[in-house]
Amino acid sequence: MERINYSSGAKWEDIVGYSRAVKIGNTIEVTGTVAVNASNELVGKNDAYAQTRFIIEKIEAVLNRAGASLANVVRTRMFVTDISRWEEYGRAHGEFFGTIKPCTSMIEVKGLIDPDYLIEIEATAVV
Repeated sequence: MERINYSSGAKWEDIVGYSRAVKIGNTIEVTGTVAVNASNELVGKNDAYAQTRFIIEKIEAVLNRAGASLANVVRTRMFVTDISRWEEYGRAHGEFFGTIKPCTSMIEVKGLIDPDYLIEIEATAVV
């Protein structure tokens, strides 16, 4: 099957060796995504809801580039640094996925690569 890698252009992709998304056949995997904009600035410092919304919008953009949409998402994984804020993450997630209802996980982790990142999200889509 053909493999297509989608880059965001972030310098970390070449350093670490990853892509923003990879499409093989009808499956698209989106790598762990944080709330950093094109200028490498954090969006929504100390705001779990804003970070979650921004991340899902970033995921939607790469899915669109790969010929998919959020409606094609079958799985999300949310890695959060403070599970007690689950309602903030969940509210934003629900605004995008409330009718799609993919499988999901919300997992508390000790930390992410930057202490200001409150959440990182991965997604799987099938077209």
